[in-house]
Amino acid sequence: MPISSTPAVTAAATTQTPVVGAAGAAETTAASKLDQDTFLKLMVAQLRNQDPLNPTDSAEFLAQTAQFTSLEKLEVVADQSAQALAAQMAFGASSLVGRTVTYTDSEGAEVAGTVSSVRFGPSGPLLGVGDAEVALEQVVTVEA
Repeated sequence: MPISSTPAVTAAATTQTPVVGAAGAAETTAASKLDQDTFLKLMVAQLRNQDPLNPTDSAEFLAQTAQFTSLEKLEVVADQSAQALAAQMAFGASSLVGRTVTYTDSEGAEVAGTVSSVRFGPSGPLLGVGDAEVALEQVVTVEA
């Protein structure tokens, strides 16, 4: 009785569903992420259940491994890019101390003030302008 081979793991099966978080950065949900352990388990199951008289093509096997390696490297690059963006935002916010900024308050009015401090919160840099804490994305203009 021949045993049919399992379907190959393709790039489409390893894609991740991005979810926009509070800081606007792309986050992946745990349920949709296939990690290295899962990939290896699928590959071992595929090798165990293949038809001994019609084995899986070695080129297909290498292609799957290459796709997974590429995906891992892309995840590393994405993480490093996110870290670089966060550092750039921190340095940019720090350079605003002592400058006059105009920002839009919660009621939609434009308010001007001098930045006296910067606090780094989980959602990004917050500028201390007078008694208010202003998110960097609320800033409309910056003056010397």
